[in-house]
Amino acid sequence: MLLWSACVPAFATEAPMQVYTRATHTLDREWKAIVDPYENGYYDYRYQPFDQRAEPPRGAYFMDAKPASPTELIEYDFDQAMSLQVPGDWNTQDPKLYYYEGTVWYRKRFDAPARRPSDRVFLEFGAANYRADVYLNGRKLGVHEGGFTPFRFEVGDRLQDRDNSLVVKVDNKRRADGVPTLNTDWWNYGGITRSVELAVVPAVFVRDYRIALESLEDREVAASVQLDGARGGEKVTLSLPELGIRETAAATAEGRADFRFRVPDAQLWSPTDPRLYRLEIATTDDTLADRVGLRTIATRGKQLLLNGEPLFLRGISVHEEYSADGGGRVRNAEEAKQLLLWARQLDANFVRLAHYPHNEHMVRLADELGLLVWSEIPVYWTIDWNDEGTYRNAQAQLEAMIGRDINRASVVVWSLANETPVSEPRNRFLSRLAARARALDGSRLLSAAMEKHYREDDPDVAVVEDPLAELVDLVSFNQYIGWYDGSLDKIDRVRWQIPYDKPVFVSEFGADAGQGLHADPGAIWTEEYQADLYRRTLAMLDRIDGYVGTSPWILADFRSPRRVLPGVQDDYNRKGVLSEKGVPKQAALVLRDYYRRKADEAR
Repeated sequence: MLLWSACVPAFATEAPMQVYTRATHTLDREWKAIVDPYENGYYDYRYQPFDQRAEPPRGAYFMDAKPASPTELIEYDFDQAMSLQVPGDWNTQDPKLYYYEGTVWYRKRFDAPARRPSDRVFLEFGAANYRADVYLNGRKLGVHEGGFTPFRFEVGDRLQDRDNSLVVKVDNKRRADGVPTLNTDWWNYGGITRSVELAVVPAVFVRDYRIALESLEDREVAASVQLDGARGGEKVTLSLPELGIRETAAATAEGRADFRFRVPDAQLWSPTDPRLYRLEIATTDDTLADRVGLRTIATRGKQLLLNGEPLFLRGISVHEEYSADGGGRVRNAEEAKQLLLWARQLDANFVRLAHYPHNEHMVRLADELGLLVWSEIPVYWTIDWNDEGTYRNAQAQLEAMIGRDINRASVVVWSLANETPVSEPRNRFLSRLAARARALDGSRLLSAAMEKHYREDDPDVAVVEDPLAELVDLVSFNQYIGWYDGSLDKIDRVRWQIPYDKPVFVSEFGADAGQGLHADPGAIWTEEYQADLYRRTLAMLDRIDGYVGTSPWILADFRSPRRVLPGVQDDYNRKGVLSEKGVPKQAALVLRDYYRRKADEAR
C-alpha cells in the first residue's frame, strides 16, 4: 500500500508495471545503513516528524548531510556507517540485528543512468519489509506498506546527473492493524529484501499487458496492452512469432489496446510440458518482450481440470527462506531455484507459496520448471477485521500480487487468507477481497486455507463448513491430526464431512522432527514419528470425497521466534520434510513415494 504526505507530490503509483524483462540499472549490492531504534533520524524530541516540515533540518537522516562548518552539529554519518547488502534481510547479515525489530536507514549513492531528455525514469523496489519511507536527494517520494509486494516511483525530474542520494527508512515493527498482524509463525525479516532498480523508458511506453487462453475448445486467446503516457491512436503490435501471430491494434484514449486471436497449433503449458512462447509487444518507441505459457484451469463438480483434463496436485508448502548457507530471505534467482528443485525431488507438481507473495524469481522459475503455484496474501490468523485501513492494505497487497503475476502460467490459485476464525466481520472482509480478486482476474481459481471442527454428536467426524467456502473454487483446509490434535491413532479413525460440490484440497498437515533425531516411532520430535504421521495422513486423505491434492507443511525447516525448545527447535519450525540445509528426513521419502504412485495412476 502506497501512502504520501499531503505536502509531497504524488509521483508514486500502485498501477502494475512490467519491469522484470526490461534492461535496468541496478542499485543492488552494498548500501550504507544506520540502526535507529528510537527513530531519532525521523522525529524531533517532541516526536514530530521532520519530513512534515517545509524545510527539514539537515540533522534528519534522509537529508544525508555533512557538516557545512566545524560548528554545525550533525549526529550521523552514512559514509562511516555499517554496510548491508541489498537484496537481503538485516537479521542474518549482522548478529546484533538477529532479533531486531524497528527502523534501519539505508543509503545508496549513484549516478543517473544515460537517458534522452524525453525519457522517463522509474525507481522500482521488489519489496521492503514492512514500511518504507523513500527519499531522493533530501525530498520524500512517498511511503509503501506491505513487506512482500513491489512498488515504484517516477523520479526522472528529481535525478541529478551525478551523486544522487537515495535514502530509505525501513521499519519492520509488527502492528495490530498490519497485514500480517502482530502474531505469525515465521521470522519477521527486516530490510530491503528484494532488488532495487532504475528503469528508463520512453515518454509513451508499454506499462503492462494481459494474455490468457480464454477458450480451450476454440483455442482463442484474449490479450490487452496498457500504454502509459498515451493520448489515443498509438499503434500497438502484439506478436507470438513461434505461433505465427502478429496482431495490430490502436490504443484508446486511456492507452489500452485489445486483441483476440486463435492459436490452433499451440502446445498448452502443463507440468509435464511447460511450453513457453516468446511474446513481443511493440509501439513506435518501445518494445517489451516476455515468455508466456497458454493453459486453462477450471473445476467441474469435484474435479480439478488443467487444460480440460483431471489434475491431482502433488504439492508442498514453501516459505521464502533459504538458510542452507546461514541466510534468511531468498536473495536471488539461484536460491529460489534451489527451493523449487527440492520440491521437484519430491516428485511434486505444485507449490503453495505461503503465506505472502514470494519474489518474482519464484513464479517465473515455476513457469520454466513446470510447477503449478498457489500464491497468497498475508491475511493470516486473526487480523483487525473491523479496521478499514487494514482492509485497504490487504486489498492493495492482493492487487499488487495479481498485477505482477497475472501472466504467469504456473500460477493457478490466488489465496485470500490462512486459518482465519469465522465471524461476521471476517466474512465481510474476505467477501470484499474475493469480489476484488474476481474483478481483477477471472482466469484462475480462488481459495483460502480454512479450518475444520468436529461434529458434536460424533468426535470422529471432522467437518469443513465455512461461509468462505461458498465464495471460493477450491475447498482448502489445514489440519494437524496427530500433532496438535490427538494421537497418531486418531488419524486412522477420522471421517470427513465436507458439504460442497467442489474439489477438496488439504493445504497443510504435518509434524515437527529434528533431522537426524531417531527413536521409537511413538516418540515425538523424531523422524520416525513424522514419517508415520505422513503415512497415516496420506491414507486418510485418500478417503476424502473430492480430494484433488495436498501441500504438506512444509518443504524445509524455517526460522520462527515461536519455536524455542532447546536442542530441537532452536528458533526453527521443524515441520520441514527437509532440514534447513536441504537434508531429507524420512517423511520426504514417504511423500515422494506417495507422489510417484499418484503420478503413475494419472498416466
